[in-house]
Amino acid sequence: MKEGFFYILQSEKTDGYYIGSCCDLTKRLSEHARGHTQSTRKQKPWKLVYTECYTKLEEARAREREVKRWKSHNRMYKLITR
Repeated sequence: MKEGFFYILQSEKTDGYYIGSCCDLTKRLSEHARGHTQSTRKQKPWKLVYTECYTKLEEARAREREVKRWKSHNRMYKLITR
């Protein structure tokens, strides 16, 4: 089983957020930085503002879906700044 990471990036250009999950955080952050991810390409550079580690990638993906369903940006801000 692969471990998984849930992460939140913030655009230094627009202050917008990107919510994601992956099994190799270092590789994934590098892809975002190089513009290899279409959904984040136009808003780079990005900074990592939050991360959680899980024993299974499926758990990280479930956490990503949970946070993406939140209607309030205040909830995400509270998560990031706690």
